[in-house]
Formats: sequence, structure tokens, C-alpha cells
Amino acid sequence: MSVKLRKVGSSHVLTVPNKFEVTENTEFDVFQGRDGSIIYTPKRNNPFEGNWYNHDLQQESVFEDVEDLNIELEEE
Repeated sequence: MSVKLRKVGSSHVLTVPNKFEVTENTEFDVFQGRDGSIIYTPKRNNPFEGNWYNHDLQQESVFEDVEDLNIELEEE
């Protein structure tokens, strides 16, 4: 399958065929390879950006108190 680059206003457009089932308003990052290839990848959230470090990262304990932990270890 091939698509043809066309001009729309001051931009060039490549269409995405329906068979790829890409939902409308999906954002892509675009890269150009050394060989001239154009690579579109769906935009993903970067886990290292933003203020994630302000959130409480402490995990909740599986055990209600330390005694439960000691009982579990003794039974094994």
C-alpha cells in the first residue's frame, strides 16, 4: 500500500488509511530517518516529566500490623 503526499494550505499531508484503525485526534511524534524515511509514533506520556515527585509514592502495607507479618513468617 502506498499513500501520496499532497498539499493542503501551507502544509503537506499524508493520509492514514482506515484499515489501520487509528482513532481521530490521536497525536503522533514525528521523526525523520537518515535515509529520508518518516516515522510516526503515537505520543506517549513521559513518566519523568511533570510533578510526579510531589505525589506520595509510599505503598500501602499488605499487613494490618507487624504481628500479622510475624505470624505469616512463623507459619512458613
